[in-house]
Order: sequence, then structure tokens, then C-alpha cells
Amino acid sequence: MTLRFDTSERLSPAQQDTMATSMNSKNATIDPITVSVIQHRLVGIVEEMGEAMLRTSYSQILNSSRDFSTAICGADGALVAQAEHIPVHIGALPWAVHVLCERFGDDVHDGDVFLLNDPYRGGSHLPDLTAFVPVFADGKLLLWTVNRTHHSDIGGATHGGYNPAATEIWQEGLRVPPVRLYEKGTLRQDLLDLLALNVRHGRDFLGDLSAQIGSVKLGERRLGDVLGEFDAAILMGATKRMLDAAEQQARAVISTWKDGTFQGEAVMDDDGRGNDDITIRATVTKTGSDIKVDLSRSDPQVESFINSSYANMRSAVAMAIAFLLDPEIPKNDGTMRPIEIVAQEGTVVWARPGAPVCMSTSHCSQDIVEAIVDALEDACPERTMAGWGKRLRIAIKGEDPRTGREFIWHMFHARPGAGASSGGDGWHGAGEWHTAGGLKFGSIEVAEVRFPLLFKSHEFRANSGGEGMFRGGTGSKLTFVLETDKPAVANTAGEGTRHGAIGRNGGGDGACHRYRLRPPKGRPRDLASKVEGMPVPARSVFEILSGGGGGWGDPSARDVDAHRDDLQNGFVTAPAQKKK
Repeated sequence: MTLRFDTSERLSPAQQDTMATSMNSKNATIDPITVSVIQHRLVGIVEEMGEAMLRTSYSQILNSSRDFSTAICGADGALVAQAEHIPVHIGALPWAVHVLCERFGDDVHDGDVFLLNDPYRGGSHLPDLTAFVPVFADGKLLLWTVNRTHHSDIGGATHGGYNPAATEIWQEGLRVPPVRLYEKGTLRQDLLDLLALNVRHGRDFLGDLSAQIGSVKLGERRLGDVLGEFDAAILMGATKRMLDAAEQQARAVISTWKDGTFQGEAVMDDDGRGNDDITIRATVTKTGSDIKVDLSRSDPQVESFINSSYANMRSAVAMAIAFLLDPEIPKNDGTMRPIEIVAQEGTVVWARPGAPVCMSTSHCSQDIVEAIVDALEDACPERTMAGWGKRLRIAIKGEDPRTGREFIWHMFHARPGAGASSGGDGWHGAGEWHTAGGLKFGSIEVAEVRFPLLFKSHEFRANSGGEGMFRGGTGSKLTFVLETDKPAVANTAGEGTRHGAIGRNGGGDGACHRYRLRPPKGRPRDLASKVEGMPVPARSVFEILSGGGGGWGDPSARDVDAHRDDLQNGFVTAPAQKKK
């Protein structure tokens, strides 16, 4: 089943007339300098939206780890500008705007604020709540400012949103279809109360949601300033030129790749139900400057939360291609025009409505990227990088003995390593492919102040990056103590305990994760990657070894001086391989 459709189908007739008028009236007369100025203004706006979110949000997952993204989309949902935040968020936003337009049509007004998080209505997974504000000129809808934010808790059966035991989405949290939270500037307090009542930490939720709304409202004001300098026709004409130029640049790169049909795959450890080696298969056909990505041979959907929603799958494909293009090319709707996607509903990459999908933004999102890059290794070998370390998180719920208040802590520390490429070594501790360095682990000292934790060590993990002409980035070694007086509860959610990041072009694979719990009494035990409701005795010690990225190229071809530096910095402990 082909999933491509014309963006004009996303608009009501009145919206199509508005867009056609605004884009055509002065487009031919807009000079390149004006287009460049407007493009930089829009990027500046989404970056400022992100800074506002960072500085006003309540939860550490946002103001420390930065698990949010900001963007500007056209009235039709086309991605116009994005800040460099979380790639897996950004690629899904156009589908969220599309669903919003389908739901409300022309019933959109100045002063409205909309929300959604439902993965089957344009969302990624339930913790990612998206806020939208429409931007008008002369009473006509032109653009949307958008903010997608991962909330610390979204209700459901378990704390923190990730429920490895879930067999249906209703066990994962509160589902929010497209709703109007502000109507012509007036807050619907009853709806806000309903949302806050269904999460565990209502105060933090309300603070983070207020930060989101402030972010998108700031974007609306800044776009108003732009419209004060350039009329709507010039702004929208420049936007069209921006997207067209990005398409031309993307096609120019793709046309240099080898034509043909290529196969690739990526394997997930398990589904948490005893089924191992869940496989995603990509058939990529490249013809001229067009790419067709077919994921329909992927394994059937499973009962657990590693399934992907439609929007999340689209986002993963967009990420994979974007990673292979020149970094200077703007990543917007134009960049994605050369791509056609084929997928089959009922597979792990596109689950049927009702299936749990909470882990999908990490896995199988990252594994969709891996399969596509694997397929294109022969088409553009100098652009395909090795695999990045996989995501394995812990969420801990307990009582802070210093305050008597309950807390939920998401572990963003001990980031895995990035994959190497023909351009050089992978970044150490950069994180996973689907975030590409966008998530941060934040200050250890701040985490200790906010939560009952004592970090005893946090350092690079020797020998975790894959060997190669260019070495994979190292993972991390973390030891911390849970300084509670009462037992706590933990969930694990992720991948990478059986399959590490793959090497590329002869490079070695990165090391797998190893997580261990040492209780004050009793024997230590290794932690599985998908566990819900795990009791954690007070004063337990967690020992975390995160995986490294894959290596690129023949290890014997590594520069001697580079290997000496690896030894001196503790990234490796073994001598260099001798050239064959």
C-alpha cells in the first residue's frame, strides 16, 4: 500500500484558495536576498521558541535533557522551519498538523491553541504532547507554530509513560485526540483540569504545558513581527521558494548515488514477551533523483510497545534520508519530496490502531533508520554511517526522604556512542540515532539536588566503540546509588542488550548494553531491557554500561597516531591491529 498523497488534500477549499493567492501573487518578484532573510528569521523564531521552553519548563526531562522540539508548519502541514532538537519529533509534525486540519477544517480562529498526543492521530507516542497555534494575516490562516514535548508522566498503568507490560495503548496513558484548549483566547479550564487529573504529577504537568503554550505563543508573536515587515504574499512566496530550493538541493545529492534496488535490515532484541529478533526490512529503489522506500516486508506487529505508529514511521524514513544528505541543506518539506514510502499496516513499522507503541520513538524508529542506511550502503558508501548505540532507559518512582514528596526520575545519563563514518570517528556519549545528540544528560550535580541520587562515577566506557578505520564513539560507565529510605519501583525500556550498533564497510560492531542492580542485601542481577514494576530496595546501587557506536572501515587501516590517542584517553585498552 503506497502512503504518498498530495499535500493539497490536507486543506479545506478555503485554505487552498488562501495559499494559492498568497503564494502566487508576488512569488515571481521576490529576490533571493529577501528569501534568505526570511528563511533565517523563521529559523531564528523556532530556535527562540526552544530557548523559551528550556528556560520555563518544570521537569528535568525538559529543562535539563531537552526532550522537546519546535517548528513552523504551513497551513497544509508542510514543514517550513525547525530547530535542531529531536529528529524523530520533527519528521512526524506534518502529519499531526494534517490530522488537526482534518478534524477542525475552517473552524480555526485567532487565539486558538490546540493539543494532541494520540499516535493514531498524528502523534508519536503518548508522552509526546503537541501544542499548535494558528497564525493569521488579514483573517486568513498562513502558518502554524508547533511544539512537541515529552512529558514526565502521562498517566496510564505505570509511572513515566513506558509500560513494557502493555498489550494495548489504553495501558500506556492518557490519549488526547485533536482538542481545542484555548478558544479565541479563552482557556477551557474544564479540559485542562481533566488532563491534569489524569497524570501523576499534576503540578509539573501544568507547568510544562504552560511552557509549551508560551513557546508556541512566542512563535506566533515573532511571526507577527515578520508580517509587520513583509506582507503575507511575500512571506508565503518566500516560503515556497525555500521549500523548492531544498528539494532541488536534495535531488542534486540523490542523483549522484548509484541507481538500483537495494536491501537492508535491522534487528531488535525482542518484544519483551519471549519473541527474539524482531526484524525490519527495507527495500530501497533509487532512480535518478527519486527514492522509493518499501518497508512492507517487516515482521508483523507484536503485543508490546516496540510497534510504530504511522506518523512515527514516516518520521523515521525522513530521518534516514536526511542523515545522508549534505548538512547545509535545510531539512524541511522540500527535502522530503523525492521520497515515496510503501508500508503495510499490521507490521511492526505501522501497527493497527489500539496496539501499544510507546517505545516506538526509540525503537523501532532507530531500527527503521538502520535498515534504510544498511540498504543504501552500496548506493552511497561514503555517506552511510555505522549504527549508533541503542536506547535503554530506566524510570524510577519513589519517595524523596528529604521532602517526603514522590518523584519520577528518567535516566538520561550514560548516553551510548555514535556511529563512525567516512568523515571520522563517532561522537563519544552522543546518544542514539533517533535523537542525533539532541537529548542531553544534564548536570550530575543538579540531578543530585533534585532527586535522592548519589552519582559515584560517570565516565567513558573503554572498548565499547566498534573498531574501524574510524572508530565508533564510546558508550558510558555509570554508577549511582538510590538514596531513598523506602523501596522504589523501576521500569526499563529499550534495546541493545543482545544486538549492538552495527559496523559499516568492514568496521566492527559496538558493544551491547549491560545494566546491573546491586541491592544492599542479596545477589546482584542483570536487568532485562523491558521490565515493568521492578522493586528496588532502598540504597540499591545501579551499575550501567552503555553501548558504543559501530566502526567504519577496515580496523587495520586506522591511523597509528589516532590509535595512540585512543589509548591515552582510555577509549581502548588493546594495541592497534596490524595491517594485513
